[in-house]
Amino acid sequence: MTERGRDLLTSRADAYDFDPHSVAIDDEDVLDLLEPAVSEWWVDQFGEYVPGNGGFFTPPQRGAIPLIHEEQNALICAPTGSGKTLASFTAIINELFRRERESPDGLDNSVYCLYVSPLKSLANDIHRNLTEPLDGIAELAEKRGEEINLRHAIRHGDTSSSDRQKMLTETPHILNTTPETLAILLNSPKFKEKLRTVEYVVVDEIHSLAANKRGTHLSVSLERLEDLAHDSPTRIGCSATVEPLDTVAEYLVGYENGDPRDYEIVDTRFVRDFDIELECPTDDLIGTPRSVVQTRFYDRLHELIDSHTNTLVFTNTRSGAERVLHNLRENFSAYDETNSGCHHGSLSKERRQEIESQLKAGELSVVTTSTSLELGIDMPHIDLVVQIGSPKSVASLLQRVGRAGHRLGQTVEGRVIALDRDELVECAVMLKRAEEGFVDRVFIPEGAFDVASQQVYGMAINGIRRESDLRETLSRAYPYRNFSDAQFERLFRYLTADYDGLEDKNVYAKIWRDTNDAPDGEHHYEEFAVGEPLIGKRGRMARVIYMTNIGTIPDSFTCDVIVRGQDSWVGTLDEGYLDTLEKGDVFVLGGDHFAYRYRRGSKVYVDRTAKRPTVPSWFSERLPLSYDLGREIAGFQADLLDKLTDSGPPAVRNWLREFPLDEHSVRALTRMFDEQVRYAGPESVATNERIVVEEELNRETYRRHYYVHCTFGRQFNDGLSRLVAYHCANQTNANVQVAVADNGFSLSMPLNRKVDLKRIIDSLSPESVVEDLRAAVDGTDLLKRYFRINATRSLMILKRYKGYEKSAAQQQVSSEMLLSFAQEVEEFAVMEETYREILEDKLNVDAIEDALEAMQAGEMCVVQREVTTPTPRAFGLATLMASDVVLAEDESAALREFHERVHAEIDDDELEIDVQ
Repeated sequence: MTERGRDLLTSRADAYDFDPHSVAIDDEDVLDLLEPAVSEWWVDQFGEYVPGNGGFFTPPQRGAIPLIHEEQNALICAPTGSGKTLASFTAIINELFRRERESPDGLDNSVYCLYVSPLKSLANDIHRNLTEPLDGIAELAEKRGEEINLRHAIRHGDTSSSDRQKMLTETPHILNTTPETLAILLNSPKFKEKLRTVEYVVVDEIHSLAANKRGTHLSVSLERLEDLAHDSPTRIGCSATVEPLDTVAEYLVGYENGDPRDYEIVDTRFVRDFDIELECPTDDLIGTPRSVVQTRFYDRLHELIDSHTNTLVFTNTRSGAERVLHNLRENFSAYDETNSGCHHGSLSKERRQEIESQLKAGELSVVTTSTSLELGIDMPHIDLVVQIGSPKSVASLLQRVGRAGHRLGQTVEGRVIALDRDELVECAVMLKRAEEGFVDRVFIPEGAFDVASQQVYGMAINGIRRESDLRETLSRAYPYRNFSDAQFERLFRYLTADYDGLEDKNVYAKIWRDTNDAPDGEHHYEEFAVGEPLIGKRGRMARVIYMTNIGTIPDSFTCDVIVRGQDSWVGTLDEGYLDTLEKGDVFVLGGDHFAYRYRRGSKVYVDRTAKRPTVPSWFSERLPLSYDLGREIAGFQADLLDKLTDSGPPAVRNWLREFPLDEHSVRALTRMFDEQVRYAGPESVATNERIVVEEELNRETYRRHYYVHCTFGRQFNDGLSRLVAYHCANQTNANVQVAVADNGFSLSMPLNRKVDLKRIIDSLSPESVVEDLRAAVDGTDLLKRYFRINATRSLMILKRYKGYEKSAAQQQVSSEMLLSFAQEVEEFAVMEETYREILEDKLNVDAIEDALEAMQAGEMCVVQREVTTPTPRAFGLATLMASDVVLAEDESAALREFHERVHAEIDDDELEIDVQ
């Protein structure tokens, strides 16, 4: 530790009145681990006291640097701006600097540290932030007569071929990359040799990778790196918001001999001060005219922006981000192209980078965005984050709001503005639970056949392998730790094309599989024991196919809508919208009504019709409500119900004032639940112990509507609604229409059809859920789309081959020709993965099984009642089914109509709400 560092520690303790023995000694211990030049640079950079640090180092830095010094695997959890990534790099730079100084020949011309990030922009930002410490440390070392030459570079899909070639001759010691590029590097004959020296792997924003197949792919790549490297690399994971910590840590470090490798957790997630509050433009979101709500909203948004230096505004859709910026510029002269901007994934890379640079420099008063700035770049000048609507999870809220006050010691200031009554409930619970330290769990996909296909193919391409070694490598990755012998057999059978007729479909074997037992046979290899099962690649183009087709992010496309008979084009639909359509469903496009008939590839065939729409006309980009937050909302509703029935609205308002809510939000929530109970009784509110079914007979439209209240999130409700609709359709022989939301779902059928929905839900068996859901999705566009995605990921369909590239629409055509074959083969790997992904990852089948088991155990019940009009908590569900709801104005009108009906059925005296 330098003399200046000791002096600063002592003077800081005196000046800021903290105990030097409880904090300064820790700092001294950490500084003593650093090389003199590194320690001096750190003191120069962070010598000024920062409130909240208590020393030179932030809490995650004090925890992380010693662990990395000891080469221990570590998951570092700390808020945005607390220096966790800098801690990782500082410790690694320090170790590499020592290695270079102590070794006569310095560091090898190869990679020592891999930094893996989910975003190219994040990798670019880290690359820029590495330059400053490396240059500063090198300058200080030079003054000491020491030389430091640590190279760093970035390698991802945008890296030019010339820059890639340069990395072979002058290899970066620290390489920033993405999961997809790492998989390619592991199969690059020359560059993979540069990875043998890797000693550190940093996985940033690990929560955003672990929850999807990009993370599954990365977990196997890390095990392949384990096989390649001279020594087992130290793995460091970084995240601001992640839970459960042990599960994510095990995902990071992988397994060895059936048990997770050793790891440490640095948990400092809640070391920052938060100032977050939910606001609402009015205490009556239904009775207040929409134009008034919008005017108040934009006035308040302008007031917030005007009172802060730099504001980041999150919306839930890209179109929403564009709309908010447009309206700000239209309504207020303070905003123009010089001081405001928009950032989302549909903009050009150049435009996004321009906005990012201006944000980093503090040149923009306000930037609107959807999700593209939730992770990644440092924005040191942002002092306020505004979230419009619900971000759907506590983790996402903390990630977004954490962009403000991007330094420990600064208060994180965030405002959430709710413009919808259902989102008002979500946000109220979300903010309260965030204050209490709650974080939603990450659910990690397990046993994905498509990712396993890519990685086994890649391993076979690198050379002939013992089958046992290949199995071991895959099984060490957390998502495959329970991969069974039967699953391996299914995987190998697909990769060897061991099915009659498969090659006739132009799907060829990727690998060969044989035993090394013939002295003169073509598969005899002296380096392996006789009789040993071996695996190798098939085909001369194998490496090219692998390098140009791997990855897990699916392509998407829009479908042309064609009127049958006329062969006329009337518009386009996002393919995701088709997931909700059944034959005969009516939707609105360009103001006209069309009945859906079928799809062929990228074309949707429809008939013009005068019938009323049966499905919502909008398609939402928003993420679904997290299952864990949904359960918290159910618990909140139970608590509120108890207070309301015991002590009335005043007690509810007083209780809600303990939440981070403004007064409008408090009164709006109280009013909604008070009306709900007065109209339909306390049992009309869904809780963790109760699912509620409302049955409404609409004689005007000759439809029977069921509104199912369940707050467990859109994925749970999507799965349960398909299950229930499947049984309803079987009983009534009618087309059952479904609309799904985060707080429930709606079913609709002709008025002359009737089912006992409570009895159907009660009779569902957890043991038959998987079988019934598979039957329910069979033949749907959802199944067709996911089969195409998985067939492409499994390299059954090649996106790129011999210079030709298949678009997503062309992939869909190819997959539909393969689907019937795949369905006829028992336990075909690609088909099984399609069902697994739909049921487990999209429809949350595990949670549905848990709920049904709770019903069987008497821990949860279903309550059903008839209503003459939807209850207040069902208004949102009812608008999904309302035939005349096309625009936002239509939705407002429908909500007012529902509200008036409820008021008409409640005595005016009963409706009077205490204003005390």
